[in-house]
Amino acid sequence: MLIRFRGKAVAICTNNTSIFHCNGFGFYTLRSQYLHSSTPTHFLVNYLVDSLGFSEKEAILASSKVTSCKTPKNPDLVIDFLKQTGLDKTQMKKMVSAVPKLLFSDVSKTLKPKFKCLMDLGLSGSDLVNVVAKDSQIIERGLDTHIRPTIDLLRRTLGSDENIVKAIKRFPWLLTFGAHHIMETNLLLLKNSGVPDLRVKKLLLRIPRCIAQKPQWVKGLLHRVENEFRVPRDSPSFLYGFQVLTSQKNSTLDRKFGIFKSFGWSDDDILEMFRKLPFCVGLSEDRIQKALNLFMNELGFETAYLVSHPAILVFSLEKRVIPRLQVLKILDEKKVERRKLDLYYVLSLTELKFIDYFVMPYKDQIPELYEPLKKTVAP
Repeated sequence: MLIRFRGKAVAICTNNTSIFHCNGFGFYTLRSQYLHSSTPTHFLVNYLVDSLGFSEKEAILASSKVTSCKTPKNPDLVIDFLKQTGLDKTQMKKMVSAVPKLLFSDVSKTLKPKFKCLMDLGLSGSDLVNVVAKDSQIIERGLDTHIRPTIDLLRRTLGSDENIVKAIKRFPWLLTFGAHHIMETNLLLLKNSGVPDLRVKKLLLRIPRCIAQKPQWVKGLLHRVENEFRVPRDSPSFLYGFQVLTSQKNSTLDRKFGIFKSFGWSDDDILEMFRKLPFCVGLSEDRIQKALNLFMNELGFETAYLVSHPAILVFSLEKRVIPRLQVLKILDEKKVERRKLDLYYVLSLTELKFIDYFVMPYKDQIPELYEPLKKTVAP
Protein backbone atom coordinates (compact mmCIF):
# COMPACT_ATOMS: atom_id res chain seq x y z
CA MET A 1 0.00 0.00 0.00
CA LEU A 2 1.23 3.54 -0.78
CA ILE A 3 0.44 6.78 1.04
CA ARG A 4 1.61 10.31 0.38
CA PHE A 5 3.95 11.63 3.10
CA ARG A 6 5.61 15.06 2.70
CA GLY A 7 4.97 14.88 -1.03
CA LYS A 8 6.56 11.44 -1.46
CA ALA A 9 5.10 7.96 -1.88
CA VAL A 10 5.90 5.73 1.09
CA ALA A 11 5.28 2.01 1.16
CA ILE A 12 3.67 0.63 4.33
CA CYS A 13 2.49 -2.74 5.51
CA THR A 14 -1.25 -3.31 5.66
CA ASN A 15 -1.47 -4.89 9.06
CA ASN A 16 -3.20 -3.76 12.21
CA THR A 17 -0.22 -1.75 13.49
CA SER A 18 -0.85 1.98 13.53
CA ILE A 19 1.42 3.76 11.08
CA PHE A 20 1.43 6.99 13.12
CA HIS A 21 2.17 7.65 16.76
CA CYS A 22 2.06 10.75 18.96
CA ASN A 23 5.43 12.03 20.04
CA GLY A 24 4.13 13.79 23.15
CA PHE A 25 4.05 17.32 21.73
CA GLY A 26 0.86 17.08 19.70
CA PHE A 27 2.68 16.09 16.49
CA TYR A 28 2.35 12.70 14.81
CA THR A 29 5.18 10.99 13.02
CA LEU A 30 5.55 7.82 11.02
CA ARG A 31 6.73 4.99 13.19
CA SER A 32 10.38 4.23 12.68
CA GLN A 33 9.85 0.87 11.04
CA TYR A 34 8.09 2.51 8.07
CA LEU A 35 10.96 4.90 7.55
CA HIS A 36 13.62 2.22 7.76
CA SER A 37 13.91 2.02 4.00
CA SER A 38 14.36 5.79 3.64
CA THR A 39 17.81 7.36 3.64
CA PRO A 40 19.13 8.41 7.09
CA THR A 41 19.02 12.08 6.10
CA HIS A 42 15.45 11.78 4.85
CA PHE A 43 14.41 10.12 8.09
CA LEU A 44 16.08 12.76 10.27
CA VAL A 45 14.67 15.69 8.29
CA ASN A 46 11.16 14.33 8.76
CA TYR A 47 11.77 13.58 12.40
CA LEU A 48 13.08 17.06 13.25
CA VAL A 49 10.17 18.73 11.46
CA ASP A 50 7.48 16.61 13.07
CA SER A 51 8.92 16.15 16.56
CA LEU A 52 10.58 19.48 17.37
CA GLY A 53 9.02 21.96 14.98
CA PHE A 54 12.02 22.53 12.73
CA SER A 55 11.38 24.17 9.41
CA GLU A 56 12.37 21.95 6.51
CA LYS A 57 15.36 24.20 5.81
CA GLU A 58 16.48 24.03 9.45
CA ALA A 59 16.03 20.27 9.48
CA ILE A 60 18.06 19.76 6.32
CA LEU A 61 20.88 21.89 7.73
CA ALA A 62 20.90 20.01 11.04
CA SER A 63 20.74 16.63 9.29
CA SER A 64 23.79 17.49 7.21
CA LYS A 65 25.84 17.47 10.44
CA VAL A 66 25.00 13.81 11.10
CA THR A 67 27.12 11.25 9.27
CA SER A 68 25.05 8.23 10.23
CA CYS A 69 21.83 7.34 12.02
CA LYS A 70 22.46 4.30 14.18
CA THR A 71 18.83 3.49 14.83
CA PRO A 72 15.62 5.34 14.11
CA LYS A 73 14.33 4.40 17.56
CA ASN A 74 17.03 6.27 19.45
CA PRO A 75 15.76 9.85 18.87
CA ASP A 76 12.52 9.00 20.71
CA LEU A 77 14.52 7.82 23.71
CA VAL A 78 16.65 10.98 23.69
CA ILE A 79 13.63 13.27 23.38
CA ASP A 80 11.93 11.48 26.29
CA PHE A 81 15.10 11.87 28.36
CA LEU A 82 15.41 15.58 27.59
CA LYS A 83 11.77 16.06 28.58
CA GLN A 84 12.50 14.33 31.90
CA THR A 85 15.36 16.76 32.58
CA GLY A 86 12.81 19.58 32.42
CA LEU A 87 13.61 21.01 28.99
CA ASP A 88 10.76 22.41 26.94
CA LYS A 89 10.29 22.04 23.21
CA THR A 90 12.04 25.32 22.36
CA GLN A 91 15.07 24.41 24.48
CA MET A 92 15.28 20.94 22.98
CA LYS A 93 15.09 22.37 19.49
CA LYS A 94 17.99 24.73 20.22
CA MET A 95 20.11 21.95 21.68
CA VAL A 96 19.40 19.47 18.88
CA SER A 97 19.87 22.14 16.23
CA ALA A 98 23.40 22.79 17.51
CA VAL A 99 24.19 19.13 18.25
CA PRO A 100 21.94 16.90 16.08
CA LYS A 101 24.11 13.85 16.75
CA LEU A 102 22.80 14.12 20.31
CA LEU A 103 19.70 12.26 19.08
CA PHE A 104 21.79 9.16 18.47
CA SER A 105 23.68 9.14 21.76
CA ASP A 106 23.25 6.33 24.25
CA VAL A 107 20.90 7.66 26.90
CA SER A 108 21.96 5.39 29.75
CA LYS A 109 25.71 5.29 29.16
CA THR A 110 26.33 8.78 27.80
CA LEU A 111 23.58 11.32 28.35
CA LYS A 112 22.29 10.49 31.82
CA PRO A 113 25.67 10.53 33.62
CA LYS A 114 26.92 13.65 31.81
CA PHE A 115 23.71 15.62 32.24
CA LYS A 116 23.57 14.57 35.90
CA CYS A 117 27.16 15.79 36.39
CA LEU A 118 26.32 19.18 34.85
CA MET A 119 23.01 19.50 36.68
CA ASP A 120 24.64 18.64 40.01
CA LEU A 121 26.85 21.70 39.49
CA GLY A 122 23.76 23.86 39.17
CA LEU A 123 23.27 23.99 35.41
CA SER A 124 19.67 23.58 34.31
CA GLY A 125 17.16 24.86 31.80
CA SER A 126 18.47 27.44 29.35
CA ASP A 127 21.94 27.42 30.98
CA LEU A 128 22.28 23.69 30.41
CA VAL A 129 21.04 24.08 26.85
CA ASN A 130 23.51 26.87 26.10
CA VAL A 131 26.49 24.94 27.45
CA VAL A 132 25.70 21.83 25.41
CA ALA A 133 24.76 23.87 22.32
CA LYS A 134 28.02 25.82 22.39
CA ASP A 135 30.23 22.76 22.76
CA SER A 136 29.13 19.69 20.84
CA GLN A 137 32.24 17.82 22.01
CA ILE A 138 30.75 17.56 25.48
CA ILE A 139 28.69 14.61 24.26
CA GLU A 140 31.76 12.75 23.03
CA ARG A 141 34.36 13.49 25.68
CA GLY A 142 34.91 11.06 28.53
CA LEU A 143 33.20 11.89 31.79
CA ASP A 144 36.06 10.58 33.94
CA THR A 145 38.94 11.51 31.63
CA HIS A 146 37.94 15.06 30.70
CA ILE A 147 34.85 16.50 32.34
CA ARG A 148 35.20 15.52 36.01
CA PRO A 149 38.96 16.27 36.27
CA THR A 150 38.32 19.74 34.85
CA ILE A 151 35.47 20.34 37.29
CA ASP A 152 37.69 19.22 40.18
CA LEU A 153 40.43 21.64 39.12
CA LEU A 154 37.94 24.48 38.74
CA ARG A 155 36.52 23.70 42.15
CA ARG A 156 39.98 23.87 43.75
CA THR A 157 40.69 27.17 42.03
CA LEU A 158 37.31 28.89 42.19
CA GLY A 159 36.09 27.52 45.50
CA SER A 160 32.42 26.93 44.74
CA ASP A 161 30.12 25.26 42.23
CA GLU A 162 28.44 28.61 41.67
CA ASN A 163 31.72 30.03 40.41
CA ILE A 164 32.34 26.94 38.28
CA VAL A 165 28.98 27.48 36.59
CA LYS A 166 29.90 31.12 35.91
CA ALA A 167 33.17 30.07 34.26
CA ILE A 168 31.59 27.28 32.22
CA LYS A 169 28.80 29.55 31.01
CA ARG A 170 31.41 32.01 29.76
CA PHE A 171 33.57 29.33 28.16
CA PRO A 172 31.87 25.90 27.85
CA TRP A 173 34.90 24.45 26.05
CA LEU A 174 36.69 24.27 29.40
CA LEU A 175 35.10 20.88 29.95
CA THR A 176 35.97 19.04 26.80
CA PHE A 177 39.46 19.28 25.38
CA GLY A 178 41.54 18.02 28.26
CA ALA A 179 41.78 21.50 29.66
CA HIS A 180 42.62 20.37 33.17
CA HIS A 181 46.17 19.47 32.10
CA ILE A 182 46.60 22.79 30.27
CA MET A 183 45.05 24.82 33.07
CA GLU A 184 47.24 23.23 35.72
CA THR A 185 50.32 24.31 33.79
CA ASN A 186 48.98 27.82 33.18
CA LEU A 187 47.92 28.29 36.79
CA LEU A 188 51.44 27.31 37.85
CA LEU A 189 52.88 29.86 35.40
CA LEU A 190 50.73 32.59 36.95
CA LYS A 191 51.66 31.51 40.47
CA ASN A 192 55.37 31.52 39.59
CA SER A 193 54.89 35.03 38.16
CA GLY A 194 53.76 36.21 41.57
CA VAL A 195 50.06 36.55 40.81
CA PRO A 196 48.05 36.06 44.06
CA ASP A 197 45.44 33.29 44.18
CA LEU A 198 42.60 35.78 44.59
CA ARG A 199 43.53 37.58 41.38
CA VAL A 200 43.88 34.31 39.51
CA LYS A 201 40.38 33.44 40.66
CA LYS A 202 39.05 36.76 39.37
CA LEU A 203 40.82 36.26 36.06
CA LEU A 204 39.41 32.77 35.66
CA LEU A 205 35.90 34.07 36.33
CA ARG A 206 36.26 36.99 33.95
CA ILE A 207 38.19 35.42 31.05
CA PRO A 208 38.34 31.64 31.60
CA ARG A 209 39.51 31.02 28.03
CA CYS A 210 42.89 32.63 28.68
CA ILE A 211 43.75 29.87 31.17
CA ALA A 212 42.84 27.23 28.59
CA GLN A 213 45.31 28.43 25.96
CA LYS A 214 48.59 26.73 25.12
CA PRO A 215 51.05 27.22 28.01
CA GLN A 216 53.69 28.56 25.63
CA TRP A 217 51.25 31.30 24.58
CA VAL A 218 50.49 32.19 28.20
CA LYS A 219 54.18 32.20 29.07
CA GLY A 220 54.89 34.49 26.12
CA LEU A 221 52.23 37.00 27.19
CA LEU A 222 53.46 37.07 30.77
CA HIS A 223 56.94 37.75 29.42
CA ARG A 224 55.63 40.60 27.22
CA VAL A 225 53.80 42.27 30.10
CA GLU A 226 56.93 42.27 32.23
CA ASN A 227 59.59 42.99 29.63
CA GLU A 228 57.97 44.72 26.65
CA PHE A 229 55.42 46.75 28.59
CA ARG A 230 57.64 47.07 31.66
CA VAL A 231 54.99 46.21 34.23
CA PRO A 232 56.62 44.76 37.38
CA ARG A 233 55.30 41.38 38.49
CA ASP A 234 54.34 42.77 41.90
CA SER A 235 52.30 45.60 40.36
CA PRO A 236 48.49 45.43 40.63
CA SER A 237 48.50 46.19 36.89
CA PHE A 238 50.48 43.06 35.99
CA LEU A 239 47.52 40.68 35.78
CA TYR A 240 45.30 43.36 34.23
CA GLY A 241 47.94 43.87 31.56
CA PHE A 242 47.99 40.15 30.89
CA GLN A 243 44.19 40.14 30.72
CA VAL A 244 44.14 42.96 28.16
CA LEU A 245 46.79 41.38 25.95
CA THR A 246 44.90 38.07 25.80
CA SER A 247 42.29 39.75 23.61
CA GLN A 248 44.59 41.90 21.44
CA LYS A 249 46.30 40.81 18.24
CA ASN A 250 49.64 42.43 17.53
CA SER A 251 48.20 44.11 14.46
CA THR A 252 45.39 45.59 16.56
CA LEU A 253 47.84 46.88 19.16
CA ASP A 254 49.94 48.47 16.44
CA ARG A 255 46.91 50.33 15.08
CA LYS A 256 45.92 51.55 18.53
CA PHE A 257 49.42 52.73 19.34
CA GLY A 258 49.42 54.47 15.98
CA ILE A 259 46.33 56.45 17.01
CA PHE A 260 48.02 57.63 20.21
CA LYS A 261 51.14 58.61 18.28
CA SER A 262 49.05 60.59 15.78
CA PHE A 263 48.09 62.83 18.72
CA GLY A 264 51.73 63.34 19.67
CA TRP A 265 52.19 60.55 22.19
CA SER A 266 55.58 58.88 22.48
CA ASP A 267 56.24 55.19 23.10
CA ASP A 268 57.16 56.03 26.70
CA ASP A 269 53.85 57.90 27.13
CA ILE A 270 51.90 54.88 25.92
CA LEU A 271 53.84 52.48 28.12
CA GLU A 272 53.40 54.69 31.19
CA MET A 273 49.66 54.86 30.54
CA PHE A 274 49.56 51.06 30.16
CA ARG A 275 51.37 50.57 33.46
CA LYS A 276 48.84 52.79 35.23
CA LEU A 277 45.69 51.47 33.53
CA PRO A 278 46.10 48.68 30.95
CA PHE A 279 42.41 48.77 30.05
CA CYS A 280 43.01 51.98 28.09
CA VAL A 281 44.61 49.77 25.43
CA GLY A 282 41.59 47.49 25.52
CA LEU A 283 39.30 50.25 24.27
CA SER A 284 38.17 50.09 20.65
CA GLU A 285 40.11 52.06 18.06
CA ASP A 286 37.08 54.28 17.44
CA ARG A 287 36.70 55.04 21.13
CA ILE A 288 40.38 55.90 21.53
CA GLN A 289 40.18 58.23 18.54
CA LYS A 290 37.07 60.01 19.83
CA ALA A 291 38.38 60.36 23.38
CA LEU A 292 41.73 61.79 22.32
CA ASN A 293 40.05 64.17 19.89
CA LEU A 294 37.73 65.48 22.61
CA PHE A 295 40.27 65.87 25.40
CA MET A 296 43.24 67.03 23.35
CA ASN A 297 41.85 68.84 20.28
CA GLU A 298 38.62 70.27 21.71
CA LEU A 299 39.46 70.73 25.39
CA GLY A 300 43.18 71.33 25.00
CA PHE A 301 44.56 68.86 27.53
CA GLU A 302 48.22 67.89 27.21
CA THR A 303 49.53 64.36 26.83
CA ALA A 304 51.15 64.49 30.26
CA TYR A 305 47.79 65.12 31.96
CA LEU A 306 46.10 62.19 30.24
CA VAL A 307 49.04 59.91 30.96
CA SER A 308 48.78 60.87 34.64
CA HIS A 309 45.00 60.40 34.67
CA PRO A 310 44.33 57.56 32.19
CA ALA A 311 40.92 56.75 33.69
CA ILE A 312 39.60 59.83 31.88
CA LEU A 313 39.94 57.88 28.63
CA VAL A 314 37.88 54.99 30.00
CA PHE A 315 34.85 57.01 31.14
CA SER A 316 31.89 56.76 28.76
CA LEU A 317 31.82 59.80 26.50
CA GLU A 318 28.09 59.59 25.84
CA LYS A 319 26.86 58.71 29.32
CA ARG A 320 29.28 60.61 31.55
CA VAL A 321 31.86 62.90 30.00
CA ILE A 322 29.81 64.93 27.51
CA PRO A 323 26.71 65.37 29.74
CA ARG A 324 28.86 66.60 32.64
CA LEU A 325 30.84 68.94 30.43
CA GLN A 326 27.55 70.39 29.17
CA VAL A 327 26.40 71.05 32.73
CA LEU A 328 29.64 72.84 33.55
CA LYS A 329 29.38 74.84 30.33
CA ILE A 330 25.86 76.03 31.19
CA LEU A 331 26.95 77.04 34.69
CA ASP A 332 29.87 79.01 33.29
CA GLU A 333 27.70 80.66 30.65
CA LYS A 334 25.27 81.74 33.41
CA LYS A 335 28.28 83.12 35.31
CA VAL A 336 27.26 81.46 38.56
CA GLU A 337 29.63 80.57 41.33
CA ARG A 338 30.43 76.86 41.24
CA ARG A 339 32.98 74.46 42.62
CA LYS A 340 36.25 74.68 40.71
CA LEU A 341 37.39 71.10 40.56
CA ASP A 342 39.91 69.30 38.41
CA LEU A 343 38.27 67.61 35.43
CA TYR A 344 39.43 64.18 36.51
CA TYR A 345 37.80 64.70 39.90
CA VAL A 346 34.58 65.94 38.29
CA LEU A 347 34.37 62.88 36.05
CA SER A 348 35.22 60.52 38.92
CA LEU A 349 32.28 61.68 41.07
CA THR A 350 29.32 59.36 41.43
CA GLU A 351 26.21 60.50 39.60
CA LEU A 352 24.45 61.52 42.81
CA LYS A 353 27.49 63.38 44.08
CA PHE A 354 27.84 65.24 40.79
CA ILE A 355 24.18 66.27 40.96
CA ASP A 356 24.66 67.37 44.56
CA TYR A 357 27.64 69.55 43.61
CA PHE A 358 26.62 70.98 40.26
CA VAL A 359 22.85 70.69 39.83
CA MET A 360 20.95 70.93 43.10
CA PRO A 361 22.42 74.30 44.20
CA TYR A 362 21.06 75.86 40.99
CA LYS A 363 17.75 74.02 40.53
CA ASP A 364 15.69 77.21 41.05
CA GLN A 365 18.06 79.55 39.27
CA ILE A 366 18.68 77.23 36.28
CA PRO A 367 15.72 74.82 36.16
CA GLU A 368 16.78 73.35 32.81
CA LEU A 369 19.59 71.59 34.64
CA TYR A 370 17.27 70.06 37.21
CA GLU A 371 14.16 69.12 35.24
CA PRO A 372 15.67 66.17 33.35
CA LEU A 373 17.04 64.79 36.64
CA LYS A 374 13.92 64.88 38.82
CA LYS A 375 13.47 61.11 38.69
CA THR A 376 17.13 60.55 39.53
CA VAL A 377 17.11 62.72 42.65
CA ALA A 378 13.54 62.02 43.80
CA PRO A 379 13.39 60.70 47.40
